[in-house]
Amino acid sequence: MKCTICGRDAVYEAKYSGEMLCADHFTASVDRRIRREIREQVSFSGSHITISVAISGGKDSSVTLYSLAELFKGRKNVTLKAFTVDEGIEGYRSSGLQKARMLAGMLGVEHSTISFKDHFGTTMDRVVSENPEVIPCSRCGPMRRQMMNLESLSLESDYVALGMNLDDYSQSILMNVARGDVDRLARMAPHSDSRDGMVRRILPLRRIPEKEVMLYAILKGINFDASWCPYYEKAQRNTFRDVVETLEERSPGTRFALLNFLDRIKPSIRGGSDTAVGKCAVCGQPSSSEICPVCAASSENLNEISQRK
Repeated sequence: MKCTICGRDAVYEAKYSGEMLCADHFTASVDRRIRREIREQVSFSGSHITISVAISGGKDSSVTLYSLAELFKGRKNVTLKAFTVDEGIEGYRSSGLQKARMLAGMLGVEHSTISFKDHFGTTMDRVVSENPEVIPCSRCGPMRRQMMNLESLSLESDYVALGMNLDDYSQSILMNVARGDVDRLARMAPHSDSRDGMVRRILPLRRIPEKEVMLYAILKGINFDASWCPYYEKAQRNTFRDVVETLEERSPGTRFALLNFLDRIKPSIRGGSDTAVGKCAVCGQPSSSEICPVCAASSENLNEISQRK
């Protein structure tokens, strides 16, 4: 198997494009797509911008931090920061946190840690143990997003970068389509406009398939945490992951088609859907509904748990 560009030994076959790529042309392809996304998602019209990276220590967020640090190396008009959300999952988050700190230190990027326990007075392990029937991701997701936004505000960030790859992104699109949730489709990142109390989210890896993120990390020698969340099997996303993988295998390019589909319809559906972000009546944090998902789903449970500690 030879690289279709230079004829050297190939390390990767991109079935969606028919290309065979050697290590150098493969990493160059990934870098090129990341640069394209940054140009499209970030406005450099101001004198200075700050971008925070939410890093779990896994491959996706680690590649995000690494690639942005390389891209903005020497750029005095861009400040890069990083932070990790500790959800309080025994035997899982600690290893990722260690890798995140090591990578940030190696890249010379400021890193901070915030935790569910400090902010909510509980941990994900406690939330799940108190209610075994709960779907963990339905609680963890809104809590993590709220804390990511708060920390990004604390770091005076103009943008917060998330490590969402093409597989994740296409799954999210299909999930919202299946639910008929036009409003959520319209609100999906990347965000081009500023909203009161809401830091704009960007997705540098949204055109990079998961396998390519993994290979890029290996070729670049990025030391990432390969462990899986113990609650992952209960996630509703798994069904859509299987569907997208099956479609992609039968028709290479399906993931890109879903992404391009959203990009094409987003300007239209934004005008006809409720994309406004107000304030939660309970906690005052940004919310598209009167009561944010964190308060609506778990505020009473969290208070009970905190009182029992």
